[in-house]
Amino acid sequence: MTTLYYATGACSLAHHIVLEWIGAPYETVKVQFGSKELLAVNPSGAVPTLQEDDGWLLTQAGAIIDYLAHKHPEAGLTGGDSLRERAEAHRWSAFLTSDMHAAFWPVFTPARYTTDPSDDAKKAVVAAGLKLVQKQMTVLNDHLEGRDWILGDGRGLRSVIDAYAFPMIRWGIKMLPNGIADYPNVQALYDRLAADPAVQRVIARETGK
Repeated sequence: MTTLYYATGACSLAHHIVLEWIGAPYETVKVQFGSKELLAVNPSGAVPTLQEDDGWLLTQAGAIIDYLAHKHPEAGLTGGDSLRERAEAHRWSAFLTSDMHAAFWPVFTPARYTTDPSDDAKKAVVAAGLKLVQKQMTVLNDHLEGRDWILGDGRGLRSVIDAYAFPMIRWGIKMLPNGIADYPNVQALYDRLAADPAVQRVIARETGK
């Protein structure tokens, strides 16, 4: 059985949602970043980490998202299988990994981005990170104009990329000064996903609420 190692509040929420959407049996293991339990399966101590029943391990959020989509084509979560449709899926997966997710790192761990230990220096790093987040939210918001979903013509079916965006949108709601009020198309995507019963089940399972 497929096993997902996840941490509450992390981007692994996306993979948890995808597994719930797929509907095949799976297990989850809640871990802490850098814990011995997680390091035993992923030397980087990061989530998500996916393990198959034969012991095969897969790390890196974008790779896991792509793997699950194509392992279970019957779930219809790939966003399309033509050459260009696959390229679009890879494009937005890379955007979420390298642009959106990366923009949050200075916000979450400002001490990593300055050699100045003062509070003022850390606040400056956070402020710079928030500007990057706002830039990436604008990119996503503009792309979603006239769309319900990120991939395809935007009016078809959801995909794993929508699930991948969901935890980052949640971070934006929490961390940005105005939440995501300035990004109505992102807000609409969030509302659409948050209303999904499978998403609600996963959030309740992860948070205990």
